[in-house]
Amino acid sequence: MTLRNLNYWAPHVTVAAIVEKSNTFLMVEEMIAGRKVITQPAGHLDEGENLVDAVRREVLEETGLTFSPSYLVGIYQGKTADNDHTWLRFTFTGEILSNVEPSPRDADILRAFWMSEVDIRSDESRIRSPQVLAGLDDYNAGQRFSLDLLRELR
Repeated sequence: MTLRNLNYWAPHVTVAAIVEKSNTFLMVEEMIAGRKVITQPAGHLDEGENLVDAVRREVLEETGLTFSPSYLVGIYQGKTADNDHTWLRFTFTGEILSNVEPSPRDADILRAFWMSEVDIRSDESRIRSPQVLAGLDDYNAGQRFSLDLLRELR
């Protein structure tokens, strides 16, 4: 019997990108449980994908922009409000490699846009999860870890 056939608990692994330009941050807006929320470009790690490739893909899908990750800002563990799911989020920072305006490719994203931190924090009820602000706090504190920290073993 393979491990896939066993019934076991596992967290949802996600990636996110913090991108700053001219004192604004790249954000996306989406509908979750019937309400509009904002978050950094983020999403699930796909099977067979490494974390760095996942964050590149998610930024491209959600914003139409090419992202080059430079550092890992932090790793965040959290639970959904109903305690039904545990999330493990790897948050990266880096640069966008073009000067075009964001244009989402993912139909679930209402819009991608640049937003000041003051505006992000002005209505925390619109923030998708506490991991968004935790990542911003660590980014602002200068927390950066080399991507060499992430080792893909096969």
